[in-house]
Amino acid sequence: MLRIFNSMTSKKEPFQPIDPRKVRMYVCGITVYDYCHIGHARVMVFFDIVIRWLKHQGYDVIYARNITDIDDKIIQHSQKNNENFQNLTARFIKAMDEDLGKLGVLRPTYEPRATEAIDDIINMIKKLINKGFAYIGVGGDVYYDVSCFKDYGRLANKKLEDLRAGFRVGVEEYKVDPLDFVLWKMAKAGEPGWSSPWGVGRPGWHIECSAMSARCLGENFDIHGGGIDLKFPHHENEIAQSEAFYGHRHVNVWMHNGFVQLNQEKMSKSTGNFFTIKEVLQYYQPEVVRLFILSSHYRGPLNYGEANLDQARESLTRLYMTLRSIPIVQDVKVEVEEVWGTRFANAMNDDFNTPEALAILFELAREINRLRYKNPEAAFSLGASLRRLCNPLGLLQVSPEKFLKWSGGGQDNLTKELAVAVERIDDQQINVLVAERTAARRARNWAEADRIRISLHDSGIVLEDTVQGTIWRRRI
Repeated sequence: MLRIFNSMTSKKEPFQPIDPRKVRMYVCGITVYDYCHIGHARVMVFFDIVIRWLKHQGYDVIYARNITDIDDKIIQHSQKNNENFQNLTARFIKAMDEDLGKLGVLRPTYEPRATEAIDDIINMIKKLINKGFAYIGVGGDVYYDVSCFKDYGRLANKKLEDLRAGFRVGVEEYKVDPLDFVLWKMAKAGEPGWSSPWGVGRPGWHIECSAMSARCLGENFDIHGGGIDLKFPHHENEIAQSEAFYGHRHVNVWMHNGFVQLNQEKMSKSTGNFFTIKEVLQYYQPEVVRLFILSSHYRGPLNYGEANLDQARESLTRLYMTLRSIPIVQDVKVEVEEVWGTRFANAMNDDFNTPEALAILFELAREINRLRYKNPEAAFSLGASLRRLCNPLGLLQVSPEKFLKWSGGGQDNLTKELAVAVERIDDQQINVLVAERTAARRARNWAEADRIRISLHDSGIVLEDTVQGTIWRRRI
């Protein structure tokens, strides 16, 4: 049985969906004012794995992932660029879709946008005011009164007085309590806004997810996910809003992934301490980035660095090299050997323990290589099993030839070493040189054969002589 660490209870619990065969899940998406960075990639890739595994287990999954397309940062960036905020968000939504598509992230069932949920948000705020959970401040903004919600702090596992300690209040905020948070924010001159009973303004950040999750998934759903930085105050505030509005629990399981760290600090746009997905995909193939993300357990920190990505590339190369001479069986049901399938499932069912699942896959690859010549039929069968087990992780999705001959994601931001290698030699040139080396070997001209091999090696090309002939792959 699948067991998931529930952030609300701080322990692993058997997963029991509301509907036995259907899972409804919501994940806080991206605020689209800039390009997505590797911290975003970790959130999107991990919860993509959750979706893939749930589907692999036979569940019908309804997945909602929102887009925040109006907030203070979006307004600030649009004003800085002298650009309409809608044009800015459309541009970065397109860039986000391209990045996530390259990483193999499946599209959600629903992808609601904050600007499309204004009516739902206003109706929710009205009811919260009528029920005594919200008030209109001196400046016209509408605030949620946390003192009226007795369980506030439950997700953070803290008491109100502990949360208040050191909590800063902005100079333009008119709160009764420092922890009170804005539900509706009045628009300043020149800012976008929508008509409401309280004046022209825009929704607060927290209320949009309460409204959109309910709109897509109903009053009570199975899983709510996001980065650990959203646990407090964003998700704490979602709970307060939604449960006050409906009068009952709205999420059964809360899941949070850890930070991506760069130089031991959280990767963040606000500090400039980040790499965009686009930049990283210039250096590394998408599946390498996926494997890098999955190499650490989702709840722990993930340390970004070229050495770790290089290691992920080498590891994935081993898997693809294992499958290089293994034929793909078409239209044939392949039974995964029970021992491998069971071990892999046990790892994934243990709170999505992807490091353990990957270790099992590499052990399986070693077994395939051991049997390759002793028992080719068994090796072929295990190769099919390896491919099948990698599907829920989004790995081994291209042919070994395509992966091993990849020459870079583009020329704009390549490292000097890779740029020189890519410029120096292309696939057609490599094939010509391999053919010349083969001819030299047949003529027993070993010096010429070695010269070509060394030249290719210096250009980042690795040769492998097999009984079927010489095959090659790129080293970088």
